[in-house]
Amino acid sequence: MKPSIHTETAAATFQIAPMIDVTFVIMLFFMVMAGTLKVERELSIQLPRSCDSAAHVTFPADEITIGIESDGTVTLNEEVFDTAQDKKLPALTRTLQRVAVSSARQQQKVLVTVQAEEQARYERIMDVLNSLHQAKIHNVTFLVGQEAL
Repeated sequence: MKPSIHTETAAATFQIAPMIDVTFVIMLFFMVMAGTLKVERELSIQLPRSCDSAAHVTFPADEITIGIESDGTVTLNEEVFDTAQDKKLPALTRTLQRVAVSSARQQQKVLVTVQAEEQARYERIMDVLNSLHQAKIHNVTFLVGQEAL
């Protein structure tokens, strides 16, 4: 006869002792950290304060987005300007000059964001930068890709 092997299935039980150990370790951690926070408060350190000039910051009122698409089309706030083959961009330059003069009268800066598609030609980006230079607009930021503004 073969000896029979009794395999008893042990019921899965919840072990409370490891949970109590973890709780005590966490409690010990917080007790130690509370002591160090008290020491940090007792140190005499002069932290820098915010200056009053931050309250007088004026943000540009005129924000312009110039888009450059991969086919060479240039848009100003989603309105198409000039043809894709026109290198000098006369309509865009005239519009930018009018915006610059208008903002100068109001004593406000113009902020221009040049948003170029990833496949846009660098030559076209330089054409747009030349138009901005002719209009004497110097606050220019760049954005590449199709991210929403």
